[in-house]
Amino acid sequence: MAVEVYPLLARGVFATFGYFVIDGETGRGVLVDPGAQPGLFLSAARERDWKIDAILLTHGHFDHMGAAGELRDAWSAPVRAHELADRYLLDPRLNLSADHGTPITLAGASKLSDGDRIPVGGIAGALEVLHVPGHTDDSCAFWCEQGGFALVGDAVYEGGPGLTAFPTGDGPRLRESIRKSILALLPDTMLLSGHSRPMTVAMLAASMR
Repeated sequence: MAVEVYPLLARGVFATFGYFVIDGETGRGVLVDPGAQPGLFLSAARERDWKIDAILLTHGHFDHMGAAGELRDAWSAPVRAHELADRYLLDPRLNLSADHGTPITLAGASKLSDGDRIPVGGIAGALEVLHVPGHTDDSCAFWCEQGGFALVGDAVYEGGPGLTAFPTGDGPRLRESIRKSILALLPDTMLLSGHSRPMTVAMLAASMR
């Protein structure tokens, strides 16, 4: 069984990549970070006959969770986020939506913790949760060892650590999180981020020397 990843660029206030992670044998899987344009994700899943079992969030900023509520209702799929995410999901100031015209909140996300493993279709434990605080307190990555990739949200941006000029952002903490959790992955692991092109762990390590 193979884990396959499919990016889609959703264009809201910001352009943000969401990622379908699919069990190629069963057509079942998860969606990570649907920030806007729910119809884009609904159409993609319908056209390919995918069954989405859960919606995962790398963190609680609005440009990564803005479409999650509508998709949860459409698919009857739970939203799952880090155990610290509610403070962002429930507060338009912290999730930054209040600064961009339409306050957004999202209640009822189930809790994830560092080291949790998430199935993808029939593949047990295909994704591992890595807590990488710094961009936000609740930031996490989803690492797929079998597929050789990690979905890192905004922990990584444009070839280096992500931005931290937000409420609760902490640059030194983010760099330490990256060194502890992301640079520990195999050098050829592909890092798939929310707003920039893919890069390998080796490329990120070189940029941080």
